[in-house]
Amino acid sequence: MAPVVAVYPGTFDPITLGHEDLVRRAAQLFDRVIVAVAIAHHKKTLFTLDERMEMAREALADCPQVQVEPFDGLVTEFTSAHGGTAMVRGLRSGTDFDYEFQLAGMNRALVPKIETVFLTPSSQYQFISSTLVREIATLGGDVAQFISPTVLRRLLAKVGRA
Repeated sequence: MAPVVAVYPGTFDPITLGHEDLVRRAAQLFDRVIVAVAIAHHKKTLFTLDERMEMAREALADCPQVQVEPFDGLVTEFTSAHGGTAMVRGLRSGTDFDYEFQLAGMNRALVPKIETVFLTPSSQYQFISSTLVREIATLGGDVAQFISPTVLRRLLAKVGRA
């Protein structure tokens, strides 16, 4: 039987402990998990694509069945091209659900053989978002409890607090 591959797409600007939690839990469900880091032309990211990929690789170095890859364009095309049969999406709140439900429906219409699997983060990570982490760090707040130490060092250097 072929390995079951899941793709977890996102911008990961930066990767948070919430993201890491979902990847580790997805790795228990699937044979291989690809963290697909969006090139993100539509968003102005704080970190470059290479930096975001390096941070994800460092944060998930203890997960041998997880790989980190860049992607551009439709995530359904990326997933198909990499042999994926599932996409993992995180849900923190009802607002996330409304958006993700619509996105899952569109993705299913585009590629019916790819299932979307929703995971909720562990309770201590439910409120974390990359946007809030960046904002708090930029304003001088302590974000050490939301991101791994390697990501923290990079973030503080990026916002001029290293």
